[in-house]
Amino acid sequence: MKKAIFASVLGLVVIFAVLAGVKALQIKDLIAAGQAMSPPPTAVASELVQATQWESTLSAVGELEASRGVLLTADLAGRIAAIAFEPGALVEQGDLLVEQEVSSEQTQLEAAEADRSLARANLNRANKLYRDKLVPRSDYDTAQAAFKSAAARVDTIRASLDKKQIVAPFGGRLGLSQVDIGQNISAGTPIVSLQATDRMYFNFSLPQRDIHRIATGLPISIAVDALPGKMYQGTVSAINSEINKSTRTVEIQAAIENPEGDLLPGMFGQVEVQLAEQRDILMIPATAISYASFGDSVFVIEESQQGSEQGSPALVARQQFVQLGEQRGDFVEVTKGIEAGDRVASAGAFKLRNGAPVTLNESVKPEYAINPDVKDR
Repeated sequence: MKKAIFASVLGLVVIFAVLAGVKALQIKDLIAAGQAMSPPPTAVASELVQATQWESTLSAVGELEASRGVLLTADLAGRIAAIAFEPGALVEQGDLLVEQEVSSEQTQLEAAEADRSLARANLNRANKLYRDKLVPRSDYDTAQAAFKSAAARVDTIRASLDKKQIVAPFGGRLGLSQVDIGQNISAGTPIVSLQATDRMYFNFSLPQRDIHRIATGLPISIAVDALPGKMYQGTVSAINSEINKSTRTVEIQAAIENPEGDLLPGMFGQVEVQLAEQRDILMIPATAISYASFGDSVFVIEESQQGSEQGSPALVARQQFVQLGEQRGDFVEVTKGIEAGDRVASAGAFKLRNGAPVTLNESVKPEYAINPDVKDR
């Protein structure tokens, strides 16, 4: 009986030992297969690091003003009799804008012209009598002075009449009317803004350390927040003759042609002044950059040290931290970390890790440009 029980236990032990050995061999084989297995290569597009030259630029912010702009005001007090313009309309030089009530001045002008006629007649008689030596020279001088005084009074009243007809001093676009018909206004009362916007000025400031790099005639590019996607070209037209004592900056003005009238006075924008000198740089597409708080990096595509089973060199991605400079269009300047001729992943880099195998698929490569044409899609 005891021998049977012992044989049964021994048989169970042997069975368990065999099963454990088989399972251990299976686990060992799985571990070996996992270690031998490698992930499939990641398909990416690539670009070579390019060595080129960029024009040096200076950037600043500023605002636009019209080449000629004025807030028209009343020269004399009076009542508004007629408004001859529409708010926002384009006007030419000399166009009538506002007429004031002039009935009182008209009456005064008639009286003054009558006095001038009488004075002219008296002067003519005195002149004849003086030539005939019937009156002394003093009578002739008195008549002459009276005539000049009467004529000056007529000119004064006519000048007042002209000032009560407010006309456009130059061509441009009007703003909103600030007066109404029948309103009594005093001298200096604002009437309407007039801005000549066919040519604009962009005013900005640069630090005093850059004053030796700036000169009139340099080309500039302006981007306005109110008109995204558009760039406006111009030239530096004037540089202030003194440095601002508070900010230690110099004020600069650039001229821009505005034939379509897109730009308006008071608009805020950014300006880039293109300097004469150029500098050597390394540039890569902005899509190749992996931005991070601990440092920006790129993935450099290199040949694997282990080679490839197919005989051609295998490619791997090596993460390389870089220092960046200026960005222009689709490209970014790299100041440190890579060299000209290095190949970097430009599309699909977000899928990579350091040492990951890669394969190149240049068919998905986007088009890059320094000055991309921004279009609504």
